[in-house]
Amino acid sequence: MNSSYFVGWGTLSLINAGLAQCKGRNGLMWWFASLFIGPIATFLIVVLPPLNE
Repeated sequence: MNSSYFVGWGTLSLINAGLAQCKGRNGLMWWFASLFIGPIATFLIVVLPPLNE
């Protein structure tokens, strides 16, 4: 398999972790989830409302 696929997927997971932290969510948990569900996690992070702390 092409290594650029894995680089892109890894980059997406890091972006998702940053997005999740900006919305008050656990970045590590979302990073781990993004490794498995990738673009679906991005969609969920964007659609879910921010947490109020």
